Amino acid sequence: MKIYNTLTRKKEEFVPIEEGTAKIYVCGPTVYNYFHIGNARPFVVFDTLRKYLQYRGYKVKFVQNFTDVDDKIINRAREEHLTAKEVSEKYIEEYYKDAAALNVTKADVHPRVSEHIPEIIEFVQTLIDKGYAYEVNGDVYFSTRKFNGYGKLSGQNIEDLESGARIAVGEIKEDPLDFALWKAQKEEDEIAWDCPWGKGRPGWHIECSAMSKKHLGDTIDIHAGGQDLQFPHHENEIAQSECCNGVPFANYWMHNGYITIDNEKMSKSKGNFFTVRDILKEYDGEVMRFFLLSGHYRNPINFSDSLMEQAKAGLGRMRNAKETLKHLIANGNGEMTDAEKEALAGYDKYRQEFISAMDDDLNTADAISAIFELITVINTAVRDGASREFAEKSLDTLMELASIVGLLQQDADKAVDDDIQALVDERQEARKAKNFARADEIRDMLKARGITLKDTPQGVQIIRE
Repeated sequence: MKIYNTLTRKKEEFVPIEEGTAKIYVCGPTVYNYFHIGNARPFVVFDTLRKYLQYRGYKVKFVQNFTDVDDKIINRAREEHLTAKEVSEKYIEEYYKDAAALNVTKADVHPRVSEHIPEIIEFVQTLIDKGYAYEVNGDVYFSTRKFNGYGKLSGQNIEDLESGARIAVGEIKEDPLDFALWKAQKEEDEIAWDCPWGKGRPGWHIECSAMSKKHLGDTIDIHAGGQDLQFPHHENEIAQSECCNGVPFANYWMHNGYITIDNEKMSKSKGNFFTVRDILKEYDGEVMRFFLLSGHYRNPINFSDSLMEQAKAGLGRMRNAKETLKHLIANGNGEMTDAEKEALAGYDKYRQEFISAMDDDLNTADAISAIFELITVINTAVRDGASREFAEKSLDTLMELASIVGLLQQDADKAVDDDIQALVDERQEARKAKNFARADEIRDMLKARGITLKDTPQGVQIIRE
């Protein structure tokens, strides 16, 4: 497998530190609200990376943090008259609900900042002891210029950064480029912990370095997140981690592209800010996942109603293929024909196309195209019915590939209401009586209700749109 490494700006063969094992850290949400469609993209993309590596035989250790100590959480707690812990606990549970709707599997570890304060304090103290950090009035800052490799991930250089650097009100830094590792408590209602520098809390960047070190070790295989995190978050993680540990922090860096809304940057002020919870009111989670994987993860992707409708239609085609095969399994019989055996033998071509696409820097767009090619072949083979064995083996292949990209995992509600079943039965009786006008009328009535009837040698298949 080749991965585009942001650090080297080229595709590189994935060679893990430990053969057969992949250690991955993905930046998770700051839990003060429902996560939005922009957050959803890295969650879905890197969940797919995990699933694919597992399919290829890797033992994956996947860590995704929850930032539960942050100014935004403190502000939300003040607004809602709750504690910071109550706010973060609420939105962690809401994250799990929305992530599950997107078929995102829980990480092996979901570390929280609040549960790693001792490790963070030790990390910061090590940086002070090594001369890479200093304390001022309870705040601790990292000396950015002391790390020679600063800017190597984002392509920034010190001179450009220096011209735009500013010192915020209340900060006492030796250099405008320095960033906070630890913040002294300013207000009594701020969440804070005792430490060698007085009461305070971690800065934003230090948390991921400390939690990655604890759960994955000093050097990890892959660190991933959204493109917006390249600078300053990931750049600062590299600086503090490599100064603390004395070894490279991550061998591969993966970043997904931005999401625009109707070709405009998403912004609350523009009124085009959508949480996943909002979108789930209109589309199911698998449609959203299909949409997010329909383009290459490094490219920008545009969110719009028309594109979501296209995703819905595409996923609908996949679901219909699955339901057709399930119908044949339930109602078919007989042994496979020679033609069916030949068709099955040809499926490996599409499996290999799928693998080649995924091996090429996780090209989910081409991988999904390979699934559709497989579906076309399956649909042609079963147009006039099929044996149960052929349908079973076809479904196995379809589900094998679809599960890697996290699709077709949810069974849509296929329950047939009594009144619908009564119409289906009436139509069958009308056809037997050669009353084709009534049969067609019933078919049109059901079509208007989003139900298509497909007549097969194995009986009538009911397909919901």
